[in-house]
Order: sequence, then structure tokens, then C-alpha cells
Amino acid sequence: MCGTNNREDLNLTPIQESSCACCSTPAISAEPADTTGSVYELEGLTCGHCVQSVEESVRAVSGADSVTVTLVAGSISTLTVAGTATPEMVRAAVVTAGYTVV
Repeated sequence: MCGTNNREDLNLTPIQESSCACCSTPAISAEPADTTGSVYELEGLTCGHCVQSVEESVRAVSGADSVTVTLVAGSISTLTVAGTATPEMVRAAVVTAGYTVV
């Protein structure tokens, strides 16, 4: 925008050395989207760190075999969970991570 490379000009920590991806380009799961499983709509996700938080929380749920979040920053993102995890357990994990299931 202003002709500078902010990441380099501001001497920000390289993404590989940081535990937070907020300053990186949106980091959506590198895994191909799982088209099978239960799908949930989520509000409140704005960046790759949000995706990571939700995925980690839901992966901890017993029976969640595959967890994928498709980020739509500032709108409704999609969470797909394959396995035997109950909707109640998935919803509780999302809320624990700090986000809302629509």
C-alpha cells in the first residue's frame, strides 16, 4: 500500500519463529478440505491464529478424527468435523476456544 514491506521494515519476528500467525497471510489449513462430516458455521474468526485455536480445541474432543476450518474473515467461517464427536461436544469446544457456533 505505501510502497514498503512492513514485515521487513518493522523488523517483525519471522512467521516460522512466532507462535502467532496474526501478522501473516491468512493461514488456512494446508490439508484438503474434508467434504464428509458434520459442518458448523462459526462467527468471530478473523485470522490464521483463530483457525488454529478452533482446530486445536476441537481436535481435543473425543471422536473428532478430522477437523478443518475454512476461514472467511469478518463473515461466517466453516468448521468440518469427521468422526463420532457429538455436536454438543464440538459446540462446547468452539465456545471454549472463544468463538460462536451460528
